[in-house]
Amino acid sequence: MPFSFRLHNQGLIWRVARRYLFAKKSTNIINLITGIAVFGLAVGTAALILILSVFNGFEEVINSLYSSFNPDIKITPAQGKTFTIQGELYKKLEKIPGVAFVSQTLEEVAFFEYDGKQDFGNLKGVDDNFVKVTQLDSTVREGTYQLRNGDVDMAVVSMEMRNQLAINIDDFISPLVVYMPKRKEAGALDQQFRRDITYPSGTFAVQQEHNGQYVLTTLDFARALLNMPDAISALEIKIKPDVNSRKVAKTISKLLGPKYVVKDRYQQQEAFMKLMLLEKWMSFAIVSLMLLMVAFNMIGALWMIVLEKKKDIAILKSMGARDNTIRNIFLAEGLLLTVLGVVLGFVLALSIYFLQKQFGIVSMPGTFAVDAYPVSIRFIDFVVVCITVLTIGGLASIPPALRARQIPTVVREE
Repeated sequence: MPFSFRLHNQGLIWRVARRYLFAKKSTNIINLITGIAVFGLAVGTAALILILSVFNGFEEVINSLYSSFNPDIKITPAQGKTFTIQGELYKKLEKIPGVAFVSQTLEEVAFFEYDGKQDFGNLKGVDDNFVKVTQLDSTVREGTYQLRNGDVDMAVVSMEMRNQLAINIDDFISPLVVYMPKRKEAGALDQQFRRDITYPSGTFAVQQEHNGQYVLTTLDFARALLNMPDAISALEIKIKPDVNSRKVAKTISKLLGPKYVVKDRYQQQEAFMKLMLLEKWMSFAIVSLMLLMVAFNMIGALWMIVLEKKKDIAILKSMGARDNTIRNIFLAEGLLLTVLGVVLGFVLALSIYFLQKQFGIVSMPGTFAVDAYPVSIRFIDFVVVCITVLTIGGLASIPPALRARQIPTVVREE
């Protein structure tokens, strides 16, 4: 009775696959192609990790810029531009679990004049809690964050507005004149605008959008200029650390009802964030397609190993190995090759990440909030990339594995 066995043992399959992958080949060209395949997978893996980390970094930088001006949660009227808030409802908002501070703001387009220069912008009246909600005082570049000095109204202007009007923060004599159109119809000889003055106390700089638009004053100043003593255009809320803003936003929305629109920080910039997310995953898809092309090197390497191991495959079959067992050996070999590329890719990506984080080896062109490309690695990125690369490697292993199972038990000498 001839000696035979069945290779059902998974451990034996992996052992054979590992031996075929790392054993010395008959020709150096096979080693070279295998090395190129592993190198290509490693570079592709590193590229995927770094692309995701760069977009993560930009997301964090932009969120930090917006957090200096935009609140965690913003409440606006569903219809119209302004509304009034009752004292009882205001107290209920403050008592909602997770809410730290609530600020009332009133915003409207206005016309500004300073020392003969004129420009349009947004006048935003804020209360004392606004600086606690947004920490805007941390972005002051010149002067101080001061909206009131005794009986004198003060203003904090954006850096762009300061440049447009050539405002001198150290000039305590020249006022900033604010014009607001009257809401009621006026006669032909009547004054069409309400006018009031304030004195610039400081400048702030956040993202470019707000740099070119805003002048901050007290809420009372804005209300008096608009002749709307109780009106506000928004309630801006700061939530406590480690509290889910979306849950708090849903609680507030239920309390206020359909007459108000409640948005968390993401929803306030939803269009921009969706565009960034689309760019992130489009870039990921493009590099994945490039990695799919690199996988052809792996197909070539495995195919040449199959051709080299024809005699071994024939011997295994004569000893009782099934076609599916032979197929699984080369699928396992392809998976091992892919895992090797993934591990090397992770090491390469982490090395570049730490160099960029510590030394900023790739700088940002032009003028931006940061000098070098921001990077931020998240654990979920490794999971997504690992699944993607293993899938590509698995697909690339199928053709050589199917070819291996077709090798007959008896191989003719060439």
